[in-house]
Amino acid sequence: MSQKFKSIDELPATIPVFPLEGVLLLPRGQLPLNIFEPRYLKMFEDSLAHGRFLGIIQPAPPKTVEEASGPAKLMQTGCLGRITSFSETDDGRMVVSLTGICRFNVEEELPVTTAYRQVRTNYRPFDSDLIADIGALDVDRDSLLDVVRRYLDANGMTADWDGIEQSGNEALVNSLSIISPYGPQEKQALLEADSLAQRADILIALTEMVLAQMASANGSNDNAMQ
Repeated sequence: MSQKFKSIDELPATIPVFPLEGVLLLPRGQLPLNIFEPRYLKMFEDSLAHGRFLGIIQPAPPKTVEEASGPAKLMQTGCLGRITSFSETDDGRMVVSLTGICRFNVEEELPVTTAYRQVRTNYRPFDSDLIADIGALDVDRDSLLDVVRRYLDANGMTADWDGIEQSGNEALVNSLSIISPYGPQEKQALLEADSLAQRADILIALTEMVLAQMASANGSNDNAMQ
């Protein structure tokens, strides 16, 4: 069961983090995780004993050869989640559902004796994340649905349009952002968007670029065949 938090003061000051490239968690969004590495299984067990909190954050791209050869640095911004369901498989994996709570900035990465990494957090720049549906009325829903429909058609894909139509703007934008096929840089831009409307605009722009590239590639192929 999801737990509601009224103030960032209720959130943990230090958290374990799961560095995952190209993975995005957003407030009230749902992220499935398949945990199998021993260090992250231990992190999961410890999280269960300490409020079920876990941070999702991307590793930062290395800027130098030295950085590339050592442990990856972390991006500045991630999202705190809470384990809301889990099950164990026969081969010892944990299938976990993580519900997003609030974004955070990394104040510092802590020296630890655990095999997993931990950070000290600052939620203050994102305290409005605790308010459900904030900015939802500003989302250009029609444009978002239009570009999603065109993307699905271009890729021969289908969707549960009844479910989509019934989704509120926040759930729609954040779930589409989480499952979007874009790369780490684009996912980070979606995470750090100042508002829900800006996140939707970024999603629309990214998808329009992909559609334009697909159209250009199809046009080149058609010309080559003539």
